[in-house]
Amino acid sequence: MRTSIRRPAVLAATAVAALGLTLTACGGEGTKDNGAATPAASGASGSGASGVVTTTRIGVKKKAPAKTPSKSSSNAAPKARAKTPACTVGDVKVSAAKQPGVPTTHITLTATNVSGRSCTLLQYPLLAFGELPQTSKDVPPVAKSRPGTPIVLNAGTPAYAAVRINNGGVDEKTHTVRSFYVNLFAADGPAEGSETVIAPKGGIAVDDAVAKTGYWTYELRNGADEF
Repeated sequence: MRTSIRRPAVLAATAVAALGLTLTACGGEGTKDNGAATPAASGASGSGASGVVTTTRIGVKKKAPAKTPSKSSSNAAPKARAKTPACTVGDVKVSAAKQPGVPTTHITLTATNVSGRSCTLLQYPLLAFGELPQTSKDVPPVAKSRPGTPIVLNAGTPAYAAVRINNGGVDEKTHTVRSFYVNLFAADGPAEGSETVIAPKGGIAVDDAVAKTGYWTYELRNGADEF
């Protein structure tokens, strides 16, 4: 009689143990995210006696979509503007006029852009009051006359330069000039060629020892162009 009672008990205990192992194995499976196993213990919750196990994803982050530049931002940078080329001798027409006062000690040069396009008038006029530009004495510039910004001439617009020709009057130091030469600066130095400019009516008395020129400017200025 004792043998028939114990066998069912042993079988029942074995079945209970097997069921426990099955439930443990089910609850021990991890969830996968991007190939990495996540232990179910961190997010698992049992259902009690029913033996049903549920799992919850923890710590899963979604990547933000990559930003692509908009058309407006790609066009935000201003386009580089090409530099205005230097005026050449053929780009401008130079004329001369006496400044008020007797005797005449200064003349004003006017350079008008006749090229039909914009150009930059660099530095100061290169003057030659002799018979030939190659043999004429250089006329030095006056430093205080230098403008603060480049002189860019639109088509048809002028620039000016004041020129001292003597210290007053006609004497043995002066010579009469009825025409003279004007050259311009290129980006790398004096440009090729020169322009012949007709002197004001009656000619001008030039003393090469005291002659000096101002820089090109949009308008003659008090102080800067008085020398």
